[in-house]
Amino acid sequence: MRASDKAYAALRDDIIEWRLAPGTVLTEVEQSERLGISRTPLREALGRLTAEGLTAAGGRGVVVTDISLEDIDELFELRETLEGRAAALAAERGDAATFEQLRRELLHAPELIGGTEPALQAYYDLVGRLDAAIDAAISNAYLAQAMRSLRVHLVRVRRLAADDAERLTAAAAEHAAIAEAIAAGKPRLAEAATTVHLHRSLSHVKATHVPHQKEHHG
Repeated sequence: MRASDKAYAALRDDIIEWRLAPGTVLTEVEQSERLGISRTPLREALGRLTAEGLTAAGGRGVVVTDISLEDIDELFELRETLEGRAAALAAERGDAATFEQLRRELLHAPELIGGTEPALQAYYDLVGRLDAAIDAAISNAYLAQAMRSLRVHLVRVRRLAADDAERLTAAAAEHAAIAEAIAAGKPRLAEAATTVHLHRSLSHVKATHVPHQKEHHG
């Protein structure tokens, strides 16, 4: 892996997981030393992060961007448009057996949600597999890329909301309903199930929004 790719992946994970908080100044000297790379690949990595909206050029250098409640509304508007259409296309083009298997696994997801941290990660991995199956089924590289770009921000949003077993259990049932509609080859139902899930997710995020303490490094 190229140095710029490694730096990009490391910084991206730190931002998404809130280890680098909004407002953090990413100075070239500090970050190149921390990551063990020279400044040229670091600049490439920072350029990619800025293109994705995770960082922005500020007066003191490149700064980690914030996510406000207004941003969350806009993200979910786009998410409903993209993911609703993708679910409908997956119902038209996808392999029924693949989504039927995912539906069965999602119905057992409450066993993971009530468990330990590794089990909870297994639930998130399962949801990721549903996303990946939809991406593969739609056979539209442009739509799939747009959704991948959006998901970067959605992971940050998820960390803003209080994760509780009740909401995750409900979300698992909503995901199962999406998989079921796709497996059944019903585009309108798949789109509707996606809309319901996103509406409930947005309501939960806004109701349990936990502002992160801003830290400034420099």
